[in-house]
Amino acid sequence: MPRYVVERTFPDGWHVPADTEGAELCFAIGERNADEGVTWLHSYVSDDRTKSFCVCEAPTPEAIRRTAARNDLPIDVITQVRVLDPYFYD
Repeated sequence: MPRYVVERTFPDGWHVPADTEGAELCFAIGERNADEGVTWLHSYVSDDRTKSFCVCEAPTPEAIRRTAARNDLPIDVITQVRVLDPYFYD
């Protein structure tokens, strides 16, 4: 399955509470993503919470766009990526 990094901008910041509410929010996103074959692996969030870089697997960038719309999440850029492991060269 192709892997992508999805860059997003949240002008007012994206705040996911570290409690049951936040867990339910993330679970709901994952469920809606699964409808399109998209798997959210993990995300990196800037200190000010205005940028996120989400790593996911998906059949196509269009599937990511459809799930982002259903999850009310912005998309700036979708980049297909491959893993480069620096320890491979040891």
